[in-house]
Amino acid sequence: MEKLINDFSFGLFFWQTLLFLLLLFLLRKFAWKPILGAVNEREKSIETALNEAKKAREEMALLKSENDKILKEAKIERDAILKEAREMREGIVAKAKETAQEEADKLVENAKAAIQNEKAAAMTELKNQIAQLSIEVAEKVLKKELSDKSAQEALAKEMINEAKMN
Repeated sequence: MEKLINDFSFGLFFWQTLLFLLLLFLLRKFAWKPILGAVNEREKSIETALNEAKKAREEMALLKSENDKILKEAKIERDAILKEAREMREGIVAKAKETAQEEADKLVENAKAAIQNEKAAAMTELKNQIAQLSIEVAEKVLKKELSDKSAQEALAKEMINEAKMN
């Protein structure tokens, strides 16, 4: 019986090994290729996804550097515009000050000229009034002194003598 069990065990082992080999053959022929194909396809898709992610990272870095560059250029342009605006403002203020100073100088000159004209007119008027007063005083003095005939003759002779000397 032992021999029968051994023969049976050997037969069972033989058939199990044969079935296992047959199963391996069938799996290899029908199942391994699709499984390996699916694994290879999955590996390729993962590799493609990784490459695309790497590309996307590189593009993002490039976009970031371009954005930084654009931002830097915008800041430079803004600073230039602000500088130009400041210079324009300072120029306008300086021109306004200059114009105001010129206007003030003109007003001062006009005022000085007006004062000189008024002064000259006042002096002329004063001279005329003094002359008029002098004439009136002289007339009154002469009328009083020349009221007699002998004083008139003496004054006439004196004026003739003075006119001859001049």
